[in-house]
Amino acid sequence: MIDELPIPSPGPGELLVRVAAAGVGPWDALIREGKSKVSPPPPLTLGSDLSGVVHAVGPEVAGFEVGEQVYGVTNPQFCGACAEYAVASVDMISKKPRRLSHIEAASVPVVAVTAWQMLFDYAHVVPGQRILILGAAGNVGAYVVQLAARAGVHLLAMAGSRDMDPVRSSGAESLMDYKTGRFEDSVAPVDAVIDTVGGEIRDRAFRTLKPGGILVSVVSTDLLPERSDVRAVFFYVDVTTARLDNIGGLLDRGELVTHVGTVLPLEKARAAHEMLAGAPHKPGKIVLSIWDGH
Repeated sequence: MIDELPIPSPGPGELLVRVAAAGVGPWDALIREGKSKVSPPPPLTLGSDLSGVVHAVGPEVAGFEVGEQVYGVTNPQFCGACAEYAVASVDMISKKPRRLSHIEAASVPVVAVTAWQMLFDYAHVVPGQRILILGAAGNVGAYVVQLAARAGVHLLAMAGSRDMDPVRSSGAESLMDYKTGRFEDSVAPVDAVIDTVGGEIRDRAFRTLKPGGILVSVVSTDLLPERSDVRAVFFYVDVTTARLDNIGGLLDRGELVTHVGTVLPLEKARAAHEMLAGAPHKPGKIVLSIWDGH
């Protein structure tokens, strides 16, 4: 449902952004259903990822000016972006990568920062290590593959058979179809498992860790099989200006590429959520186009 609401005003530490595009992700469905642990209960305005232009600057804000193009996330509650104007925490916003359109930029923040944190903040990967990525063709997994390849990590990627070519072209050295065979019996031990899938695949992948290894997940909080010689961690993404700056630099230098899927106008937000639930759509991040940015 599209409602007419007053344009909000930014408070201390906040920006008012005229939103050009807003990303749509699985967490939006959880928020809509009242299942999120970080967001207020409905009714609310959905959306966290955004790209647009600074329309007003709140008190105690430095480093941003009216008219600047920015991208990032609205707030720690992950709501408010699917609107013509959105208030955003200045600590979760960065300058938009110059090479990207607003639609491309809105597809980036949550999934790219999630991938960054999985690899560097939790797995602490270093060149020469071997890692196994579950869900390598997904929106987070695609960034994990690119970032890990750039970091000099040996990549073993798990994806569906139809997704093998794009995953390989992103930098994976070895690929496996998750539907075939008992990969856990044939994979040489790995230093880290990066899990974006969960369930039985995660449990089987856990067995491939070498002593001292780590499994990092953003989908599974339930218990893993007992092993005292490895670690497992689950976390919620923490989008910050510094992380967005790092990722934006890589995007501007062409060292990362985005993967935009279906693009819809704001009034088709319901259809976007039907796509999250399984309705047909293009592979990649679903994005709502709200304003052309000019």
